[in-house]
Amino acid sequence: MVTTPVTSIMFEEYLTYDDGNGSHYELVDGRLELMNPPTIQHFLIVDFLDTALKAEIKRCSLPWLCLRESGVRTGRNKSRLTDLCIVTLEQARELMNVSAVFQSPPLLIVEVVSSESVKRDYRYKRSEYAALEVPEYWVVDPQAAKISVLLLEEGLYEEMVFTASQLIISRTFPELAIAVAQVLDAGNLG
Repeated sequence: MVTTPVTSIMFEEYLTYDDGNGSHYELVDGRLELMNPPTIQHFLIVDFLDTALKAEIKRCSLPWLCLRESGVRTGRNKSRLTDLCIVTLEQARELMNVSAVFQSPPLLIVEVVSSESVKRDYRYKRSEYAALEVPEYWVVDPQAAKISVLLLEEGLYEEMVFTASQLIISRTFPELAIAVAQVLDAGNLG
C-alpha cells in the first residue's frame, strides 16, 4: 500500500478524483491510499462469489444487486472499495449517474484477503463496517483457508469461521449452499 503525493482530500473531492493513471484508491482520514491490483486468485474467487450471489438473488427474486468494486463511505473523510457488496435497487437508484460510493450500509460486503490487506480487511474494515451498521461482512481468506462471516449484533460483529467442506451460513442468503472449499478452489486454475 503506497500513499499518493496528495496530502489531504475531502470526501466530495474523492468522488471525482482522477489522477489519470487508472489507479484505484481508498480514502482514509482524508488521505488517498493506493490499492494494488488484485492477484488472479483474487479475481477468480470474486468472480465465483459474484456469480453465485447473483444466481441466488435471481432465484429468490430479490430486489437487490451484487456489485464489484463499489465504494462505501465509512466516515467523514473515509471511503473503502469493496470486493463485492449487495445493495438494494433503491440504494443503486440513488447513485445511478454519480460515483458508486454508498453512504448507506450495503446488506452484505465481501472482502477477499490478500497478503497486503490482512490488517485492513480484518481490523480496519471490520470496525468501519460495524460503525456504518453493515449487517453482514464476509472475510474470505485464501491463505488461512477460511471464511469468516461477521453478523452485526448490538453494534458489534459476532464472528463465525468456516473451513473446508463446511457450508457458509449467511443471514442475508439463508438458503445459500456453498462450501468454503468451493470458494477457495475457484481461485485455482485447475
